[in-house]
Amino acid sequence: MPLAPRASTWLEIDLEVIRRNAQRLTARCGVPLLAVVKAGAYGHGGAPAARAALRGGAAMLGAARVDEALELRRAGIDAPLLVLGATPADRLAEALEASLTLTVWTMEHIQAAASAAAARRVVANLHLKIDSGMNRIGAPPEQALDLARRASETPGVALGGVYTHFACADEADRSPTLRQHALFADVVRTLEAAGLRPRWVHAANTAGALAYPEARWDLVRSGVGVYGLHPSRVVRLPEEFEPALMWKSRLTHVKTVPAGQGVSYGHRYVTRRDERIGTVAVGYADGFRRVHGNVVLVGGRRVPVVGRVCMDQILVRLDDAAPARPEDEVVLLGAQGEERITAEEIAERWGTINYEVTCGITERVGRTYL
Repeated sequence: MPLAPRASTWLEIDLEVIRRNAQRLTARCGVPLLAVVKAGAYGHGGAPAARAALRGGAAMLGAARVDEALELRRAGIDAPLLVLGATPADRLAEALEASLTLTVWTMEHIQAAASAAAARRVVANLHLKIDSGMNRIGAPPEQALDLARRASETPGVALGGVYTHFACADEADRSPTLRQHALFADVVRTLEAAGLRPRWVHAANTAGALAYPEARWDLVRSGVGVYGLHPSRVVRLPEEFEPALMWKSRLTHVKTVPAGQGVSYGHRYVTRRDERIGTVAVGYADGFRRVHGNVVLVGGRRVPVVGRVCMDQILVRLDDAAPARPEDEVVLLGAQGEERITAEEIAERWGTINYEVTCGITERVGRTYL
């Protein structure tokens, strides 16, 4: 599972941290956890992270696409697995053979799943997605009862869940989420009155689970929380949660560059005096963004990235660092000594969110599991 320890740049992913975070989420919320492991578990490695979350008590897993879910099945993971996005008609056979739970929101989806299930003499397990205000995918709330009733009357399918997704649960303004939840709660009451309430009712993502206890229902879905990433500046994880990922590289070259010399492409940085410049084996092809103001840790101290980020390398100014030499470890994300660079700090510098930082770390970066 781990790649060679001498990789040029690598992630260190603590699976025990993922396990503990999953366990803490379940305990805090008081309902089962669906651990979201889409996009390679937000860059942490899909199958290893999924196994760790299951060891922490996750009752179910979530993937965005059929391909992601099938990859988990091929890795030997047989836990309940919900495909959160659309399943194309030409992938239904594979999905049903792998016992995946599918998201539907139209009668056409239900009928297609039923036909594919009948051809294979299996039952398609479905979750009905309700669009309560995200305006992405899902059935309008007023169609929920009809769809649930028709699903109940359709041979070959079983409606195992109904769910929605919050658009603004991680923001300070609570009104959009409260409106969405009220609409969804009306749907659930309508289904209950008709005797059609499925086993799993779920609405809350990590932010929703933390900030809106009333939205926990039968199940909470968490991705960022499982990996120890804060949902936002507004909604923060409790202190006991830990980030599971560190991103490291190494110095490959150190030299003194005389004053007045340009550094890296375009010579956008010019040395002001004789400066010790180190070369680090990481670049934008690894997911290290080509923006101004990057810093890394060398010898337990912050050092600035100077000049343009290259495809495979960056240059850092070592003047203020402890003595450094080739092969020394460089931390891009994580802790070294008393210093720490968080995904949230990087996200602010890059103008994005913390989990885009981790999702953007490319496949050529080695993954080492602790």
